Amino acid sequence: MKNKSLVSIHDITKDDYERILNLAEKFEANPKRKILNDFVVATLFFEPSTRTRLSFESAASRLGAKVIGFTDAATSSVKKGESLKDTILTVSNYADVIVMRHPKEGSARYASEVSPVPIINAGDGSNQHPTQCLLDLYSIRKTQKKLDNLNIAFIGDLKYGRTVHSLAIALTNYNTTFHLVSPVELKLPSAVKRYIKEKNLKYHQYTEFEEVIPNVDILYMTRIQHERFSDPVEYERVKNAYILKNKMLDKAKKNLKVMHPLPRINEITEDVDDNPKAYYFSQALNGVFVRQALLTAILGVEVKTGS
Repeated sequence: MKNKSLVSIHDITKDDYERILNLAEKFEANPKRKILNDFVVATLFFEPSTRTRLSFESAASRLGAKVIGFTDAATSSVKKGESLKDTILTVSNYADVIVMRHPKEGSARYASEVSPVPIINAGDGSNQHPTQCLLDLYSIRKTQKKLDNLNIAFIGDLKYGRTVHSLAIALTNYNTTFHLVSPVELKLPSAVKRYIKEKNLKYHQYTEFEEVIPNVDILYMTRIQHERFSDPVEYERVKNAYILKNKMLDKAKKNLKVMHPLPRINEITEDVDDNPKAYYFSQALNGVFVRQALLTAILGVEVKTGS
């Protein structure tokens, strides 16, 4: 992966996943390794972010890298009308790798085509979120002790949920059975379902989700994303479609974990937080270790045992 951009989960192979996850384990055991002292990481967030931006910056800082960038395009020359191309070409003069979030689908791919330094896609519209996918895989493997032969339920906004799109595609490498729970208007895109079918895997679609809970290993909750809706009336109609309450987990399998890419709005009630099956805050922490692994792999820095 040295000097290569990561725009889509399609850009890397199953073997790449495994290498990144194994490397993330090393960083979890010892996250403070000053091995990127000579590197600069730029974080360009044209769209709001908390966990993704801060975990990338934490990952880089713990490795000794310098971090530059912006958290609001309104504070950059984009507000003056600067094109994405010009922004990328300018920032690439100052950094060794660029982490970018942008509201437009395809923006990360375009940036990778014009940039002389690697681009890491931190989310492009409702398209892809490959680094979230990798930390989700890490979280699943850590809690289930495997990635193969699991029943995974995706709940909520499967149409606009970029984290779901990336993770579903990656999980087709692991003989996964998919349980897709959403309002009719927010079903998983046909292109992703077709990809699942092409791998000869099964998926089941539901509009109610309590019946799914006793049968799955991972319950992956997502928020209904109001910012993706052009019609506010449609959003109001579906925004409270799925709310997970603690009592609903009584019949869940012993090994079940509840995951969520966050932020949550009201789709998981706070009484779930103290349930040992709740894993979403630990999931967010895992993002630091996975992003440390990604940065070192893309920058071509060897991680030695005990370094």
